[in-house]
Amino acid sequence: MKMPSNNSEVNPLLHLEVPLGFGFMNASWVGAPTLTDESARARFKSALHWAMDAGVRLFDTADIYAPSFETMGHNEVLLREAIAEWNAPAAAKASLLIATKGGITRAAGEAWSKDASYAYLMSAVEASASRLGLSEIPLWQHHRLDFHLTLSDQLNNLKRLNETAPIRHIGVSNYSASQLRQALEVIGGPLDGGIISVQNQLNPAYRQELDVLEVCEKHGLAYLPWSPMMGVRPSDSAMPVYAVFAGVAKAAGVTSFAIAQAWLRSFSPNIVPLPGVTRIESIQDSVGASGLRLDAAQLAALSNLPESLPLHEELVRDQPLGD
Repeated sequence: MKMPSNNSEVNPLLHLEVPLGFGFMNASWVGAPTLTDESARARFKSALHWAMDAGVRLFDTADIYAPSFETMGHNEVLLREAIAEWNAPAAAKASLLIATKGGITRAAGEAWSKDASYAYLMSAVEASASRLGLSEIPLWQHHRLDFHLTLSDQLNNLKRLNETAPIRHIGVSNYSASQLRQALEVIGGPLDGGIISVQNQLNPAYRQELDVLEVCEKHGLAYLPWSPMMGVRPSDSAMPVYAVFAGVAKAAGVTSFAIAQAWLRSFSPNIVPLPGVTRIESIQDSVGASGLRLDAAQLAALSNLPESLPLHEELVRDQPLGD
């Protein structure tokens, strides 16, 4: 079993100088200018370099972030290139906490599924490490549970993976509180060299799984909210929650994104927001908001939000065998 030697090694996600990370799936999705436009790729990499220079160390990707099944790992390669081109000493590059995910499959005809067999997960880890140019992945996360296997079988496979794969830390994603507790029993938590993080959805529009946060606080895990800005994006303007955050932001003279980030942090110091970015302006706004704290009046204005969106139907459907 891998045992940590100091507090920052127990859970480095809770000791970040800049307490946020960046995800950038959209830089590799269908229609992204970074796919075909070299100048767009250069601008995107410059944005990441700005974040790295500003002290951001957590960057989150996944093997499925790609325009097609034939280009699996496109986002990981983009991150590797950005790191290689970053004008910084080797020690700074080594301090980056690169996070990726695996367990979702893509095949010919864009047939999507899940696979949590040990053989598949090991192959996914090795492929991600190769694409990222790493001998060891700082944080590898189980992306989605597999409906072909029982939860027990999947957790045993993850325990074995944590012990044998080229990964420094392991995390999980899209687990319920009950599933997370079972995972901690099998794999262990940060003090055991086990799970250090959970990446679930949490944002102004979706607030269904705060019981997962309670488990994180009890066991010293980081909660990494994915899609943390849902409800405050311009495309979400029809959502009732949009106007609430916009009003607080206008009064404070900051963006709704900054208010949403501070609102997330108000729940717990274990929360490390993961906004999705492709532009330097968005990165600058997020880094600038990393120290923002809401006062009592602002928190009160955000305390009675419209009803949360329901759990996504895919997560409801794709539950472990027997659950």
